[in-house]
Amino acid sequence: MPQLDTSTWLIVIISMFITLFIIFQLKTLAHQFPVNPQFTYSKQTKQNAPWEEKWTKTYLPLSQHLA
Repeated sequence: MPQLDTSTWLIVIISMFITLFIIFQLKTLAHQFPVNPQFTYSKQTKQNAPWEEKWTKTYLPLSQHLA
């Protein structure tokens, strides 16, 4: 049974990483990024739900007294 020749694997793996790095660099160069990005604070307003405005009590059917 012939043996697998692994002598070229290092060159293949290194060239693959270099190629992927170059492709990634070319992809990121195609995008336009802002020169001076500014963080904007957005004020979030809390919207009250109808059930938060009044107090309610929930009774379970089995906890009601028999009349």
